[in-house]
Amino acid sequence: MNRKKKTDLNPLDDHRFPPDEWALIENYPSSADLGLTETLFATANGYIGMRGNPEEGRDSHYVGTFINGFHETWDIRHAENAYGLARTGQTLINAPSSLMIRLYVDDEPLLLSVADLQAYERRLDFREGVLRRELIWRTPAGKRVLIRSTRMVSFTERHLALMTYEVTLLEGDAPIVISSQIVNKEDFDDVAGRRATRSDEDPRKSPGLDHRVLQPEMSWHSPRRMILGYKVANSGMTLAVGADHRIETRNMFTELDDTSDDQGRKVYRIAAKQNQPILITKAVAYHTSRRVPVRELSDRVRRTLDRVREDGFEPYYVAQRSWLSGFWERSDVTVGTTKRLQQAIRWCILQLAQAAARADGAGIPAKGLTGDGYEGHYFWDSEVYIVPFLTLTSPEQARNALRARSTHLDSARERAREMSTKGALFPWRTISGEEASAYYAAGTAQYHIDADIAYAVGHYVSITGDSEFAFGDGAQLLVETARMWVDLGFWRVGTAESFEIHGVTGPDEYTTVVNNNTYTNVMARWNLRLAVGMVRKMQAEAPADYERLVHTVRLDPDEIATWERCANGMKIPFDERLGIHPQDDAFVAKELWDLENTPQESYPLLLHYHPLVIYRFQVLKQADVVLALFLRSNEFGLEEKRADFEYYDPITTGDSSLSAVTQSIMAAEVGHQDMALDYFHEGLLVDIGDTHGNTADGVHIASAGGTWRALVCGFGGLRDDGEVLCFDPRLPRKWEYLTFPLAYRGSRIRVHLTRRQITFTLLSGRPVPVRVRGTEYEVGANPLEVRLAHQGVYLPPLASSHPVIGGRRKDGTLITAEVPEVADVEFRTGEFPAVS
Repeated sequence: MNRKKKTDLNPLDDHRFPPDEWALIENYPSSADLGLTETLFATANGYIGMRGNPEEGRDSHYVGTFINGFHETWDIRHAENAYGLARTGQTLINAPSSLMIRLYVDDEPLLLSVADLQAYERRLDFREGVLRRELIWRTPAGKRVLIRSTRMVSFTERHLALMTYEVTLLEGDAPIVISSQIVNKEDFDDVAGRRATRSDEDPRKSPGLDHRVLQPEMSWHSPRRMILGYKVANSGMTLAVGADHRIETRNMFTELDDTSDDQGRKVYRIAAKQNQPILITKAVAYHTSRRVPVRELSDRVRRTLDRVREDGFEPYYVAQRSWLSGFWERSDVTVGTTKRLQQAIRWCILQLAQAAARADGAGIPAKGLTGDGYEGHYFWDSEVYIVPFLTLTSPEQARNALRARSTHLDSARERAREMSTKGALFPWRTISGEEASAYYAAGTAQYHIDADIAYAVGHYVSITGDSEFAFGDGAQLLVETARMWVDLGFWRVGTAESFEIHGVTGPDEYTTVVNNNTYTNVMARWNLRLAVGMVRKMQAEAPADYERLVHTVRLDPDEIATWERCANGMKIPFDERLGIHPQDDAFVAKELWDLENTPQESYPLLLHYHPLVIYRFQVLKQADVVLALFLRSNEFGLEEKRADFEYYDPITTGDSSLSAVTQSIMAAEVGHQDMALDYFHEGLLVDIGDTHGNTADGVHIASAGGTWRALVCGFGGLRDDGEVLCFDPRLPRKWEYLTFPLAYRGSRIRVHLTRRQITFTLLSGRPVPVRVRGTEYEVGANPLEVRLAHQGVYLPPLASSHPVIGGRRKDGTLITAEVPEVADVEFRTGEFPAVS
């Protein structure tokens, strides 16, 4: 296993964060981990995201409200310029915050960091999507005050967030002031619209901006409503945000309204009496656009708030619970294990909803909308780790995510021309559709992004049967990406003719600009075959759609044969001596990094060593070949998979949050079940356990998606890279069961796995074909039960002298790494009985 220590399976203190299967609960606040808890308690819907900051604003790691795609651009200044380098940076903007509701009792402010709290609970309920907080504050004057607050970002109303703030004096009377605000300067530095903190050394963090970003365009208020409008300095994007307020109380009060360029305030001054509650409701709407004037956006804000004023809050709470009820029916995974692990699993799955549910054709940022890590960029992670989850649970959301790529197809075509290739070349990281990666070696050179998008398209079409998308946007994406591969690669004639791809970087960013990266070539081959299959299917079944495609992309029928020939001739590196697929042509000739003697404080390597140092060694940031083994499972034999896994596992650092989940899936398949479970725990607790030390920057959304895939594809044994759902389960010995639902071709089934049986139940739709360890079945009206003789596969262990552990340091001494044992695997023998 890689260099990481075994993950603490109870990373949260049980007293402060009690385990609960359906909620994340905090029993008292702490200033020691504000960044972590702001991320863990964030609320979002895929369009709006609000960090879990206290309503009172202080103390905070940073106050954050993010709108998907709402960004600033800036000129990338290269120390030494070159043709084709990314020229324009893109950074997600921290939008004006509407979270602020300040409380003063006897003119003393409530500040959680110093308050005398006699009771406290904060709860994010996974079934209602509402963040609730309740506390009792003993003021400096000795008065006890009960404060209840709620915050909900709506899944059913994309632009809407609802908040309530209730104050009750439990002892005595007192003057109370409640100041509700929309603010563009609070907890920011002297330049409005940008964070004060910067990181010039960690490429995963937002670098900050050195100019005023949000240019005021309007401010307006009435007795109940305030609206602020802005235009972004360079990108030209526009935003309007508004809030409606209402107070319910028997106490006497006065109110004050005012707005300025960077602040709107609604202030209530209340002569509060004991046991007379004060309830403030606050409805907030955000609208953004790439080009619509602020005046029009402000009208949209008004219409959104008008509906809430007419309907009240309750219908939106009911709709939220109903939406989440449907989501959990489609997506919930239950395991026979501890409450803490079940809690962490559901928290991860909720993050996928919060990141994607209302993206509605926009991309899915790497941190969702819970923080500004990675500057809000979209990566290839979405297509490999998130879209497959959506495809198998919420297909409409998967289609929206893929639509985000098709809307950027013209930009990808232009980038391909700039990079001297045909077809389309999608950017490694982007918001607008243009490449925003300044470091091309580990960024732009990751051409595999095209194949990852094609993989997600092919997977979606295969699972859903959505011919409308397939013969429209899907076909265009496959054709243009196939063209790129044919033009990028070349034919080499030697002892045998092969099609090769040079000068690329695979998913492992510790090995860059190489020839014949195995992952890239495997996925490019699949990209080409998907394009061939799609066009031929259209010719046979949808001639009108085919003619439209020919006209739209100027398709030459001769291209199809070229794609097929290139796919069939694709070089997939294989080393006969080692019996493995080398990561690239030169990889196994490099010196092995001495992970054994690398101190823990030197990880992640990218923050402690110059790239050129790392590139000289056999060392991986994340799964590369191993990821290909999973995504194209049916193209590799079991012995090949195990040999590859055991070669790469000891030299994989796990510096990427994406690695553990893939390693878990493949460890389960090749027979290392204890390792599979360890890796699963590592991936599951990336954020809840803050195992990479940067959860404060936002949730690792792709890792959350990978957690679902590790459950369903690793332990559930699902392989879905063909036309039929195939299962070869690997239930951990410590778990009693594993249950999950799946969507397939308009139908829904539930899979329930125990150590000796897998049961399929048709929940809706037509019968579904499945394959269990090579035998075909059909899930129909009655539950299908298939008995499993054993949970595992046995392969003879590799000899300790296998070159996987070979390598020498500069002084000539041998470098060794532990070869995983197979003693934890049960033998599988005999035939499996048919349906019982």
